[in-house]
Amino acid sequence: MSSIIQLLPDHVANQIAAGEVVQRPASVVKELLENAVDAKATDIKLIIKDAGKSLVQVIDNGIGMTVTDARLCFARHATSKIRQAEDLFSLGTKGFRGEALASIAAIAHMEMKTKQDQDELGTHIVIEGSKFVSQEVAVLPKGTSFAVKNLFFNIPARRNFLKSDTVEFRHVMDEFQRVALAHPNIHFSFYHNGSELYNLPAAGYRQRIVGIMSGKTNEKLVPVSEETDIISIQGFVCKPEFAKKNRGEQFFFVNDRFIKSGYLHHAVMAAYDGLLKDGSQPSYFLYLQVPPNTIDINIHPTKTEIKFDDESALYAILRASIKHSLGQFNVAPVLDFDRDANLDTPYHYKDMEAETPTIQVDGTFNPFTDDKTNQHYAKSSSGNSYSSGSSSSPSGSSYSGSSYSGYSKRVEPTASWESLYVGLDTENPEAIESSPFTFENEEVTSSLFNDDEIEQSTQKTYQIHKKYIVSPIKSGMVIVDQQRAHQRILYEQFLLNMTVNQASSQQLLFPLDLFYSATEMKLIEELKPSLETTGFVFDESKTDHIVVSGIPVNITESEVSLVIEQLLSDLQDGIPASSYSQNDTIAKSMAKSLAVKTGSYLTEKEQDNLVNGLFACKDPNISPFQKPTFITMRVEDIDKKFAL
Repeated sequence: MSSIIQLLPDHVANQIAAGEVVQRPASVVKELLENAVDAKATDIKLIIKDAGKSLVQVIDNGIGMTVTDARLCFARHATSKIRQAEDLFSLGTKGFRGEALASIAAIAHMEMKTKQDQDELGTHIVIEGSKFVSQEVAVLPKGTSFAVKNLFFNIPARRNFLKSDTVEFRHVMDEFQRVALAHPNIHFSFYHNGSELYNLPAAGYRQRIVGIMSGKTNEKLVPVSEETDIISIQGFVCKPEFAKKNRGEQFFFVNDRFIKSGYLHHAVMAAYDGLLKDGSQPSYFLYLQVPPNTIDINIHPTKTEIKFDDESALYAILRASIKHSLGQFNVAPVLDFDRDANLDTPYHYKDMEAETPTIQVDGTFNPFTDDKTNQHYAKSSSGNSYSSGSSSSPSGSSYSGSSYSGYSKRVEPTASWESLYVGLDTENPEAIESSPFTFENEEVTSSLFNDDEIEQSTQKTYQIHKKYIVSPIKSGMVIVDQQRAHQRILYEQFLLNMTVNQASSQQLLFPLDLFYSATEMKLIEELKPSLETTGFVFDESKTDHIVVSGIPVNITESEVSLVIEQLLSDLQDGIPASSYSQNDTIAKSMAKSLAVKTGSYLTEKEQDNLVNGLFACKDPNISPFQKPTFITMRVEDIDKKFAL
């Protein structure tokens, strides 16, 4: 029997390896940017077209490559990063496998230009699907330029599985932000379809974070710093009041490499214990430096998973350092029950010396030397002089009247109160009753029905545990989930406004300025037409914020940011292509944000409106998320419970 095992050709092996290394255009961006960083570049440009499907180009001013290295870098497992297996435990570079360029060249049209500083001429190589098309000498600037075109041109199945341009662009943006945040000492610029998105000069960590996220991020950051023998922690966490629904702005960097770690994330959440609302996620940008021999990054080709030698110690140190920073900058509340916050000294008064207050006294002032014509003793209600027998005054004399007022200024005498009724026939009560006088403080009430026609209504709905509403029906009772029912009502209202009716808006007296990152701003720009059909009114939009001047009538001003944040979280995987699917997604997201939550108390009228509104819907049985909104219990079912 002949042998059936054979070595795969290099181009086939490269395509198989590309399945792990290159999953989408963002994978190419990551590998090329990390190679540029390893080449000790100080200026890196990223240029993409059509979210990277047509072109991904990275230009750097690094050390470049010789003619031999330029040809050899496309071979499998060819790398300049390591020499032996022991080097894996002391890595100081991003890459080390030697698979990236070979994998990319196997599934795309690739063009490389490179030149070292001491050389007069550089090398220009063109590769299409692992095949070298040309290699020429060219006049080039110092550094290296990789241009990857027509990704997956020879694997149409993989190309068809790519998402929309919006989704792929978001992944490219994520990879660019991770590399740019990890290396603030490098100047990065980013261009998409000819327009500049980022131009980030070399700066510190705080400036780089603010430059990538938005201008308002600076006021949200709380610095974190801790130095120990096993780990060094630097970076920033955001204040609890700026927590978001999604986990978009959460970054861990270990030895300047972005990683994902659920264990370390739990340590951060533990530090925020008691400071966050339910479902909120804090933002953080944490840079960890550990000895290279205490971690293992050779777990996955993407190198975003790391194994630590002593995870429990890292957990405790990270949690304690963040908790200390939140308390040090008065972000966390101080548990001092005897402290009076009103006695705190403001910062600008802290170093000031106390001054003795000046007192001015008018020594000539005498309240008893005024004109005697402006003073008099309080008289009785009849205006006569004092009489004996009523009560004693402070001076020992007695007086009549209601009270003694001592000295007071003379008041012009007023007419007697009896003069108000002069001219009235007091002996004829009917004349008084028929007088045309009305009084402003008289309460006038009226009713459409007589008192004997009003039927006392009884309560028909009951709220249980601030979660369910019970309503009796002829066959038994209905138990309604208040949150799911309200979601169904709001969902159909929003969908009707977006597709049939013209939604009404309420204008804001003071427009709202809402700040978002560049990725979120791009998503909001695409959602604007659909949001306007729900009742939102937008003014001008800047690069990092939007201005909202009108909101739907069933949304309060304080809920606007929550609604948009929830919408961005729900659409982070991309906006549906069809308009109906887009409207449906927006309606579901807004209904989820605005629906009454479990644990909210509802009045009897609110309960009735909720139940009646639910059964007025087209499909009251299920919520927009395909969950039952109510159940019915018949009297027979209840009788069976008691028959046991």
